[in-house]
Amino acid sequence: MNELTHNIDGTSPRKGVSTVARAEEGGFRNPGIPPHEYRQADLDPKAEKRAERIVSLLFLLSILGTAFFIASYFLFSPTGTNLLAEEGTLSAVHWSTLTMGVGLAVGVFFIGAGAIHWAKTLMPDHEVTEERHAQRGDEETREAASNILVDGINESGIARRPLVVASLVGALAALPIAVLFPISTLGPLPGNKLHHTYWGRATENKKRVRIARDHDQTPIKASDVTVGSIFHVMPEGLTEETPDWIEERAKAAAVLVRIDPADGKSEASLEAGHEGILAFSKICTHVGCPVALYEQQTHHMLCPCHQSTFDVTDGAKVVFGPAHRPLPQLPIEVDDEGYLVATGDFPEPIGPSFWDIHKEK
Repeated sequence: MNELTHNIDGTSPRKGVSTVARAEEGGFRNPGIPPHEYRQADLDPKAEKRAERIVSLLFLLSILGTAFFIASYFLFSPTGTNLLAEEGTLSAVHWSTLTMGVGLAVGVFFIGAGAIHWAKTLMPDHEVTEERHAQRGDEETREAASNILVDGINESGIARRPLVVASLVGALAALPIAVLFPISTLGPLPGNKLHHTYWGRATENKKRVRIARDHDQTPIKASDVTVGSIFHVMPEGLTEETPDWIEERAKAAAVLVRIDPADGKSEASLEAGHEGILAFSKICTHVGCPVALYEQQTHHMLCPCHQSTFDVTDGAKVVFGPAHRPLPQLPIEVDDEGYLVATGDFPEPIGPSFWDIHKEK
């Protein structure tokens, strides 16, 4: 016989009846609630006052942590004043991250610690049991429940512990202020930086710039591009010697594909290409991830971050996902030697959409 699945008298419980049924039904006797152990703060007014001061101290430490976070933002900046490292170095970034992280951790931790200590030492410690009943009671029961909540607030001592309440309000009010300071580190507004790329500057000077493979900067001939193939491309001449070359590479990144012109759904898109060879910005118009996955059979390009899908045969229009506009298309043609060249910049800003994206700049 399994003692864990049988009643105290050795019989099996009836179907649908728990082994902890009432004693008269063969179940276990209710052991009841053990004697209540009073806390020190319940018996000694001095201990209660001491606990109140500790809770207030914890909330005050949270305020100090928040203040340290705000001070660290100005005193240990990665690009400005830094008391522990040279401006603009990795060491400055390290100390900025460390000090701000410590300040924020202290601010959040001591709010939680104060709330827990308050609950364990000062909140009501009654032990109550009741029979399970229907979720909605009658009006008399609901009114009684409302009175219990009011009594609980009164018993918590909020009204007669202004020091705890004031320190808690101060800690909760100070912490959100700290969140406002890092907003400026999100960087300047984009302005017109996304409206122009290296493709445009290069074509302004040379009229046409060759399209080169991203990995080795070798120019691409139209004969190299077969139907269904994809090339990751950059403007020829965009090298480490180019001013702000990393930023320029990020904006100029493009993909080159070829489709059967008979499959094309957009005359404007086909006219911007050459015999089915089309070039589009590689930067997703949702949040800027690289669109680098290409389905040869459907001619769809996919963003791996949030699955935005663009139809290459229809001017890279969005057919699925959160992106709101097509990938900008790069106008291309072929020079006298058979190499693919760009004839201008992307017709609209590359990358994620923003509030004034179509504003002339």
